[in-house]
Amino acid sequence: MTPGSSDVPVRLAVVDDDPMVRAALGMMLGGDSGITVVAEAGDGEEALRVVPAAGVDVVLMDIRMPVRDGLSATEALLAADPDLKVIVLTTFDTDDMVLRALRTGAAGFLLKDTPPARLVQAIRAVAAGEPMLSPSVTAQLIAAVTRTDATAGAYDVESRVAAARAALTTLTERERDVADGVARGLSNADIAAELYMGVPTVKTHVGRLFAKLGVENRVQVAILVHDAQG
Repeated sequence: MTPGSSDVPVRLAVVDDDPMVRAALGMMLGGDSGITVVAEAGDGEEALRVVPAAGVDVVLMDIRMPVRDGLSATEALLAADPDLKVIVLTTFDTDDMVLRALRTGAAGFLLKDTPPARLVQAIRAVAAGEPMLSPSVTAQLIAAVTRTDATAGAYDVESRVAAARAALTTLTERERDVADGVARGLSNADIAAELYMGVPTVKTHVGRLFAKLGVENRVQVAILVHDAQG
């Protein structure tokens, strides 16, 4: 059965250089959450050793850590095991690093002050195969891109807008509707309700979006839709 379903506990690794954060997350996720913390690491280099050995389903990965940062560790872990799911933990005070994370294939982005119930929901959703992108995270990432645009040359911005618009022309009208929903941070269930579609149909459309747009996650879809708006 799939990790994240009601009968299969999610095997989680927590990677953060603050031992208090690791301890707090372990306590928070205990009990009846359906999540078992099977590994911890204090930096990205240690994560490369303990995560593969522990049979982990999902990794909560901090960005800023000594020895090896969370982004390079994520890249290495996913290169070795593409089925692994990584959720990047961020405070959004390092927008440049968050934007770098878009290219690592991370399955989700969570703020470090995410409420416990929401954290559990996100981990279980990601384990079950639905990438996690909340509306608040979408908004902050889009804001980060906008600030980046302000420092980019006009040619660079125009080229990116043109490329994004060209990519979106490859979509059917229904796929574009789904892409817009993804860009607003809606879950598959939310998109299904809004567009009067079944959730499996939405999942199929999202898979086609990834293939047609050449992206790896929902965050990248959101950025591309934003770019196309100029």
